[in-house]
Amino acid sequence: MIVRSFKDIEGTDRHVKSASGTWESKRIVLAKERVGFSVHETILYAGTETHMWYANHVEAVVCTKGEAELTDRETGKTYTITPGTMYLLDGHERHTLRVKEDFHCICVFNPPVTGREDHDENGVYPLLTEPEEV
Repeated sequence: MIVRSFKDIEGTDRHVKSASGTWESKRIVLAKERVGFSVHETILYAGTETHMWYANHVEAVVCTKGEAELTDRETGKTYTITPGTMYLLDGHERHTLRVKEDFHCICVFNPPVTGREDHDENGVYPLLTEPEEV
């Protein structure tokens, strides 16, 4: 059993800040836990725009605070995301999040991230893995 809080991981290597400066993420469950998914609390900052494409992952996002506009770049459809709204990127959709008010969310990734990922120039997280235990 693992018990930890987001407060416990502030300032550790599990508290990741993007190179772009548009978000930070506290990664409370990672690939090294070997449970098949990862869980993060992420904050995207008001006034920012982040282009993402999880080509290697499926992500579910639940907004807990704030507001953002989510655009599916493949269809052009736009959604307003507010607290209590979930979106699931089950088709590896290229998407853009335009943040109107600091956007707090809980994210679940499959396969799990290692904690070292950041978006590349295409908005993709590389598919990193943890070494097999011997």
